[in-house]
Amino acid sequence: MIRNLFLSLLLSGFAIAAEKPNVVVIMADDLGYGDVSCYGANSFETPNIDQLAAEGIKFTSGYCSASTCTPTRYSFITGNYAFRFPGTGIAAPTAPAIIKPDVVTLPDLLQKGGYKTAVIGKWHLGLGGENGPDWNGELRPGPAEIGFGYHFLLPTTNDRVPQVYVENSRVLNLDPKDPLWVGKKKPSEDHPTGITHRDTLTMDWSHGHNQTIHNGISRIGFYTGGESARFRDEDLADEWVKQSRKWIGENKEEPFFLFFASHDIHVPRIPHERFQGSSGLGYRGDCIIQLDWCVGEIMKILDENNLAENTLVVFCSDNGPVMDDGYADEALEKLGNHKAGGPFTGGKYSIYEGGTRTPFITRWKGKIEPGESDEVVCTIDLMNSLASHVGVEIPANAGLDSLNVMGALLGEQGAKGRDHLVQQGNRSDNLSLRVGDWKLLRHNKGQGRNLVVEKKLENTTVPKFQLINLAEDPGEKNNVFEAHPEKGEVLKVMLEKIVSDGRTRPE
Repeated sequence: MIRNLFLSLLLSGFAIAAEKPNVVVIMADDLGYGDVSCYGANSFETPNIDQLAAEGIKFTSGYCSASTCTPTRYSFITGNYAFRFPGTGIAAPTAPAIIKPDVVTLPDLLQKGGYKTAVIGKWHLGLGGENGPDWNGELRPGPAEIGFGYHFLLPTTNDRVPQVYVENSRVLNLDPKDPLWVGKKKPSEDHPTGITHRDTLTMDWSHGHNQTIHNGISRIGFYTGGESARFRDEDLADEWVKQSRKWIGENKEEPFFLFFASHDIHVPRIPHERFQGSSGLGYRGDCIIQLDWCVGEIMKILDENNLAENTLVVFCSDNGPVMDDGYADEALEKLGNHKAGGPFTGGKYSIYEGGTRTPFITRWKGKIEPGESDEVVCTIDLMNSLASHVGVEIPANAGLDSLNVMGALLGEQGAKGRDHLVQQGNRSDNLSLRVGDWKLLRHNKGQGRNLVVEKKLENTTVPKFQLINLAEDPGEKNNVFEAHPEKGEVLKVMLEKIVSDGRTRPE
């Protein structure tokens, strides 16, 4: 009897351990619903992402919470809708840390559950105290203060200065004799910019993006110095994979959480030379091929370390697609028949489906049965879902909008996703609300941004409120508010309540 009890306890311990999978979240940047072949792209192939989908669940209603990068990343890490918190818009190069050390985060909770945690790749959530980053000292607060035990970062986003890596709160390879300066104003009259030295650029700008030049490309913002710390754009993807391989190898004996934050396919789109010309669609398409390579390399790392059957992989994007986003990189000219947003209207910056409905895939070999799901899931829900799954309690004042949809993420029979979702546009007061097949769009200024991603960004006049039946009109072409005024009013009241209540997660 004692022996049987011992075996029972032992097996129970194994079962508990098996339910604490490693977690790898691969977040693409500006990747549209139709940008990968398993979601309908036919101009090129993305075999590694396709394999991930074939071995896991491909969600057809998988979302990020906002149609720009900083607010989606904020919401993913904190479980809070970004529109509730001023200062969570697209972060400037000199922005201080947007997520404060007293905010409970996803990596905080996983650390409490015994996880090693890391973020490798694009950050773009600010660094440093209220005065902004101290580029020549310690960049605190930052990821280390909100639960990430290790970080290796592109500190802003690569169309913003500076072009340096940050490892564990310091600029990597910085020579103190050549200090780094980053500012909002031109440091001197003779400082080269994309305007004064446009003829020297290897990639021209189309709007904005015309200040300090690095690697032949002008950026947003100004910086000088730090020459030994600067990187080549072409090497970013390789560096993320290299650092991920090293960190996983060093932490594979304990449960780990890796946020692999790719910069692909955000501008400036400069893939490594071996990928240039690989897609036939210009550098934007080539960067998708490079992203697919990264996914394949992460899968190889898991296989090499015998981790695939104890690792939940989540593939997603921080927002939908955009073509000309400030650089003349032929994204429009070489687009051909490619539909980056798939069947959906809009893209980056917008509250139309193309802005926030993106590829969303979960894979856990041996646990998830491969298939397809139309359940509504969102990156904001990973905090609650993962913490609940590993048995960590979320404080009542944290993760205010993160719901537990773990059953749907794992494909459990009968498990449901979200029953509603708020989508945020580039303006924090432009919001939409999806409830089932119905969707209310609220443009407070009466303008819809980037309605057609196959054209240049444009503001189009639209009604303040629109009502869409997504089952009948996934492309959001027909406003049926006047035909269904009662449904429209119900959703208006519901959206107003969600905003005013300050939370959607039950207390």
